[in-house]
Amino acid sequence: MKHELTATNLIQAEIDQVANVYNLIIEFFTNYSFQLIGAIIVFFIGYIIAGKIAAGVLKLCLRHKLDVTLSQFLSNASKMLIVIMITIMSLSKLGISVTPFIAAIGAISLGAGLALQGLLSNYAAGFNIIIVRPFIVGDTITVHGVTGVVSEVLLAYTLLKNEDDVTITIPNKHIVGEILHNSKNDSLLELTVGISYDHNPLEVIELLKETMLSLDVMGDDRKLQVGIDEFSDSAITIAIRLWTPTINLYETKYKAYASIYTILDRHNIKIPFPQRDVHLHSVSDPETPSAKIS
Repeated sequence: MKHELTATNLIQAEIDQVANVYNLIIEFFTNYSFQLIGAIIVFFIGYIIAGKIAAGVLKLCLRHKLDVTLSQFLSNASKMLIVIMITIMSLSKLGISVTPFIAAIGAISLGAGLALQGLLSNYAAGFNIIIVRPFIVGDTITVHGVTGVVSEVLLAYTLLKNEDDVTITIPNKHIVGEILHNSKNDSLLELTVGISYDHNPLEVIELLKETMLSLDVMGDDRKLQVGIDEFSDSAITIAIRLWTPTINLYETKYKAYASIYTILDRHNIKIPFPQRDVHLHSVSDPETPSAKIS
């Protein structure tokens, strides 16, 4: 009998608990229904306005020919700020104090900033690159001993590509504040060839100039330089300096050397190999008389 009463009491307690929850829900919607509807309406209207403002910011940036990455960053940042403001307004409509939320957001931001310090420094450096524009897409840059053509500039990192179509990813914090070489679309190609002392080097220089210009491999507005680089032991070294598109650097190098060999061979200009003359002198020791002591 006692077990039946206990089971009945438990069932009744559960029914009372459900009834209390139901009454609380009814009371909440009765007292706050208009505030809840108002908060939802304010949030959705604000979200739509935020999207339109973000789209307007993006169009304005593109109209003024700002960088695409910077334009998208400003657009997304403006939308995020407006959505946060609208959310705070919606919560205040429900009578919820937003002060604890603001304090919590501040604490979370501080902790996230310390934990993501390296990532944030990349973003800050990327923002600086986009604003200052030390290089743009298509430029050839050299930083930390790495050379490539800039294919994309993002907030966190910069992508380069070399002649082998290898993608090189450089975190932006390793670019800002470092010594940066920017040669625009071209790279400097330096070639050398040795000729015999039997030939006139000035005539060979003019011949090589005509050969290099006929290859049509030089970049725009770049000057070809050909001259005597060194008088070495067995040859006169002729140096050639020309600027060529980075994407075809090695192809141009091999093509230029092949043309140099062909033109020198056609004009019977010798390319000497290193050599040394060794002279052997035989020295005979004078005959030393032997003294005999008795």
